[in-house]
Amino acid sequence: MADEKQGSINNHTAIPGRQDLIRLGIGVFGIGTSGPLIALSTMPVPILIFWRNLGGSILTAPFAFRHGEWRNKVGIKWSVIAGVLLALHFLGFFAAMRMTSVAAGTAMIALQPIFAAIFVKFSGGHIPSRAWLGMVVSFSGVLLISGVDLNISARTFWGDIVALVSAALAALYMMAGSRAQQKIETTTYTTVCYFVCAITVLPFALLSPQSIFQFTLKNWLLAAGLILGAQILGHTMFNAALKRVSPAVVSLIVFFEVPVSSILAFWWLDQRPAFGVIPGIVLIISGCALVVLRTRPERLEILQ
Repeated sequence: MADEKQGSINNHTAIPGRQDLIRLGIGVFGIGTSGPLIALSTMPVPILIFWRNLGGSILTAPFAFRHGEWRNKVGIKWSVIAGVLLALHFLGFFAAMRMTSVAAGTAMIALQPIFAAIFVKFSGGHIPSRAWLGMVVSFSGVLLISGVDLNISARTFWGDIVALVSAALAALYMMAGSRAQQKIETTTYTTVCYFVCAITVLPFALLSPQSIFQFTLKNWLLAAGLILGAQILGHTMFNAALKRVSPAVVSLIVFFEVPVSSILAFWWLDQRPAFGVIPGIVLIISGCALVVLRTRPERLEILQ
């Protein structure tokens, strides 16, 4: 069973099983709520990250204590590394959501599969040539969106750049999480990872001119929405899938966050992306489709 699980994790072209596809589907909706909720909140970025991750760690901790895996040094080490990477990713992601449009920002950040594939390739993994074609198509969408946003303002352009860096950090976070969960259970991993993330951003939160406690009821409700939606239904579901699914494949599914976030931003914020951004988003999603469909001929050949 362990060998089967390890083989699945190292197979960067296999479509996940039914249960993991369900988890990933829930995860897409969960993280899709993140961008609009961040845009609605007026909490300073580090404080919002702190409460979101501390809340997520507290919610998963009771399940983690049942496993008693705290002495597994390798699993805990990778969980700590993942927590630091997640903190850096969140700092960029939250900032980007307030610098550029939700649609453009999430499209950029959803490019983490490209970085995941590059990291997998450098670590000795195999990425099919057809997957790279999809990535090139997606990257052309990035160039289009960033070009349009540069014409709008320097702030939106730099928001896109910050989102792009956050995508690379998200890919590294996924890979560290995959390493950790080869040694420990998901609940142990998420408890440590989220707690480390919260502690990493705490100094930034304390340096904020606002108290970490004094906010309106609306802001606390938005923070609760981030904890339950984006953190528990989003990140935790993705992390659960990482027990069996390659981080390159899990990162790839994140592409579908783009239409979810864009629809919610239009519904909740009446935020319409610039017309020129829309073709770029279409290119990114089309590139994702090419990468996903890359496995079908191989799978058919195996079945025959």
